[in-house]
Parts: sequence; C-alpha cells; structure tokens
Amino acid sequence: MDMNAVVGTHDLLFLTLDTLRFDVASELAASGRIPHLSALMPGGQWEERHSPASFTYAAHHAFFAGFLPTPARPGRHSRLFAMRFEGSETTGQGTCVLDAPDLVTGLAARGYHTVCIGGVGFFNKLNPLGNVLPGLFAESHWAPELGVREPRSTEYQVALAVRRLAEVPADRRVFLFMNISALHQPNRHYLPGATEDSRATHAAALEYVDSQLPPLFAALRRRGAAFCIVCSDHGTAYGEDGYNGHRVGHPVVWTVPYAEFTLPRESAP
Repeated sequence: MDMNAVVGTHDLLFLTLDTLRFDVASELAASGRIPHLSALMPGGQWEERHSPASFTYAAHHAFFAGFLPTPARPGRHSRLFAMRFEGSETTGQGTCVLDAPDLVTGLAARGYHTVCIGGVGFFNKLNPLGNVLPGLFAESHWAPELGVREPRSTEYQVALAVRRLAEVPADRRVFLFMNISALHQPNRHYLPGATEDSRATHAAALEYVDSQLPPLFAALRRRGAAFCIVCSDHGTAYGEDGYNGHRVGHPVVWTVPYAEFTLPRESAP
C-alpha cells in the first residue's frame, strides 16, 4: 500500500479494539462469529502482529509516532506512516513521512480534520493524564457511556462517530480515531450467566463489537473512499502461566490481531 497516494485522497479510520487477544480474534474469524469484520479483512482473517507495548498508554504513544503493530515474522517491515527522523530503517517508498512529532499533528497539517472518540480511562479527559492522548486531536469525545463499564459502549461510540462524520463537510478529509472499550475488563456482561471475566466473555465481547460496526463503515462509505486500520493495542491474560491482565511480558499480551483495508465510496443509487 502506497500511503502517499492514500493520504489526502481518502478518509482515514484507525480503530483500536482495546485489549483484544490475537488467539481469540483469530478463532472467532475462522468460525464465522465476526461476520462484519471478516467480510472486510483480507482473506477474512486477522494478521498476527506484535504490539510495541503491553498496555494502552504506551502502545498508543507508539502508534501515534507511526509504530503500528509489527508483523510477527523476522525482517524489516516498512511502515505505513513515519515521523521524519534520521536513521529510520523501516521507512519505505510507500511510507507517508510526516514532518511532525506525531501522526495526528502531521495529518492535520495535510488538511485532515482529526477526531478522537475515546473509550478506556487513558482517553476519559477526567484528569491531566487522561487528556494527553485526546489532546492531540482537533476534537475529542468521552463520556461514561463510551467507557468500559457500559455494556452498550460500542453502540454509543459508533452512533457518535456516525453523527460527527455526517457533520464534517464531504470535501474535508477526516482522520477518525476510535478506542473501542468493550473488550477491556469488565466484559462478563456480554455472556449471559457469567459472574467473572474470562476468555469466553472476552470472545463474547468481540462478537458484540462486530455486531455494532456496520453503521460506522456505511457512514465512511457515504463520504467517499476510506482507508481503515483495525487492530488491538495489546492482549490480556486470563490465568495463563499464572498471569492475569496486561502490562506484563506474556505472549498473549504482546501478540495482537491487525487488519487494514480500503472501503470504496458508496455506489450511487
């Protein structure tokens, strides 16, 4: 993908499915349990990648510096975006190089309207730390109904995104970043009868997220072509080798699902 031909001509969607494990995501795609995402992903499957960090705050700082999850195989892998700096070994011919400290600022300088729809606590804007990442954007949104304790959070996040996409003039390109909170603990409410979070409730949360995404993709297509990045920032452990949660160096935390695809403009009736 030559991002130099994409930037400026396409809207951009960056969707982080916070805390999603690769193994769970891959199993659900293979078994047809996430039909909406599978229909858009190349080959209907996730790509296995390694996150640059083991928890949300650190991972997103890396993402916004151009360091998206790295393909889980040896070699130097060219990046989609890079901030200009000397000595980069992963800047290729198709890399969009921005003269900026971060991706959001760089895209704004290229004419993009930048929008953040937050999810987990690092985007809640309730304290100085929770303002750091949202503060990069021209506009940012967070409310309790978008957060980890709201069972309908993805529905509300998508509805907000659809409204904002409709309100930005069609001739103005948009960079929409969304941090989807539903997969993060607590997620037991997505599996009837569950009393604690588990790998099974994690899977049920992903099924819920998938069911809520079609209006978002439809809204992007109404505006024109869009390039989409969908990935996890890190996984989480549910007792593997005695570990629970994340911010630890375990394979289920470092190994994440990744997909990129282009949505074509909606066809005229």
